[in-house]
Formats: sequence, structure tokens, C-alpha cells
Amino acid sequence: MNQVEVFKALGNKNRLQILTWLKDPEQHFIDYTPACKDVDVGVCVGHIHKKSGLTQSTISEYLAVLHRVGLVSATRIGQWTYYKRNEETISALGNLIDTI
Repeated sequence: MNQVEVFKALGNKNRLQILTWLKDPEQHFIDYTPACKDVDVGVCVGHIHKKSGLTQSTISEYLAVLHRVGLVSATRIGQWTYYKRNEETISALGNLIDTI
């Protein structure tokens, strides 16, 4: 985990909001249903785009930044990409903050 890049990614309120939404998809996405019954692959980028009110390209860039630093994972199913929080990285970040 590149700590500086992670903190840069968290320096944007919209990216923080996306992480908050992804923490509890059922609460934050009214039309959310898991794409795969057995495996939680996350929330479709279309749902995130719709909720945010931002352009598709902006949401794609924000998700790319979060993915690049390891805060979210991405799963492609057909033409759709699904995102979920990477709880391992988020936990490691919490541990890092505790040591500062």
C-alpha cells in the first residue's frame, strides 16, 4: 500500500462518499441486488453513477483511483463492472493511522 497515494485518493469528498456507500450497499442503493447469489462482487458502476449525480467519466475516474490504490476491488461480469470495498486495505489503513 502506497500510503501517500491512499491519502491523496481519500482527499476527495466524492471518493470518500463512494467508499461510504459501498460499506452498506443495501442501505445506500435502493435498487441494489447482488449480481451473483453466491459471491458478493459489489455494486455496478451504473448504480454508483446514478446515485452520485456526477458524469459517468468522473465516476469512472474516481473508481479507477480508488482501485489503483487498493481501496476497492473491481469485478467485470459481461459488460458491467462491479466495485466493492477492499476491507483488508481499509483495515491496514486504520492500523497505520493508529500508529501515527
